[in-house]
Amino acid sequence: MTEPTAGPPAGLDLDRLGGYLAAHRPDLAAGPLRAELIAGGRSNLTYLVHAGDRDVVLRRPPLGHVLATAHDMAREFRVISALAPTDVPVPGALLLCTEPDVLGAPFYLMERVPGEVFRSRARTDQLTGGQRHGLAMTMMDTLAALHTVEPAAVGLADFGRPEGFLARQVRRWSGQLDRSRSRPLPGIDELRDRLADTAPEGANAGRIVHGDFRLDNLLATVDPVTVTAVLDWEMATLGDPLADLGLLLTYWDVLGGDALSDGNPVADGLGPRAGFPSGAELIDRYAGRSDVDVGPLHWHVALGCFKLAVICEGIHYRHTLGQTLGEGFDTIGGLVAPLVAHGLTAVRET
Repeated sequence: MTEPTAGPPAGLDLDRLGGYLAAHRPDLAAGPLRAELIAGGRSNLTYLVHAGDRDVVLRRPPLGHVLATAHDMAREFRVISALAPTDVPVPGALLLCTEPDVLGAPFYLMERVPGEVFRSRARTDQLTGGQRHGLAMTMMDTLAALHTVEPAAVGLADFGRPEGFLARQVRRWSGQLDRSRSRPLPGIDELRDRLADTAPEGANAGRIVHGDFRLDNLLATVDPVTVTAVLDWEMATLGDPLADLGLLLTYWDVLGGDALSDGNPVADGLGPRAGFPSGAELIDRYAGRSDVDVGPLHWHVALGCFKLAVICEGIHYRHTLGQTLGEGFDTIGGLVAPLVAHGLTAVRET
């Protein structure tokens, strides 16, 4: 979905972009540039750019961001470039610009891939039961394919530090929380401390981790059911694949499994309440196609709740500063408290 605008959307100076393309990719500057913001993203900004008779997609950091590593365009560009020859579907990488003076921040261009983002109930309610099941299972097959890629084989051996990954995740998101605090958040410090005190070693460490894997970060078709591209690689690294599973279950069973899913801006069309299979079925499918030892996931779900609560709080904070584009940001802060509550319940079960 794109959001039409009277002029160039905020964060995208088409004159500067056109000049840069003329110098570095003249094949993409053959005609006048037009662009629309692609709706749905809650972090990095994504635009559909019409370059003459060709459409491409541009990614750049949000207008006001506080955690540079979470918006690293070079990392996104590197990982989709590396995964291009694998079984993981990714858009073709076209151009990386690390010079902030062009658009005010680094950005990259990638191919536009056919397919649809299944995000809202308005869209997923139109699917048949078979299509919902097929999408969910194909999603898990895609995640298993990602986790089976050998990092060194695709030039990503130095893409992250697997040792101590889970404990470092807690510290990282704790730091992000401190940068985004603008109101009392009952229970979140207890959740952080419990996670820090009980972080497992991570027996599966060393795999490529997406960092925000979920149905609405995929482009897919339903006739036939196929995942055409995995999107939003801004948090990708090397680490424990159980972190991807825990966060996926947070979206699927926590936000998509109870009353929180009714119209919330993050997981409105995901999970059992939207007619999809249960989280347990997803994990069974993944386990049948992966050599990862799934094991108990309570701690990883708690980490997913903490991470998503911090992300939502950061977006809420940017919204109060007028630094968000698109709809749904006015209510996203309401998800923080229930995420913290679910996280505390999960971490107490470890």
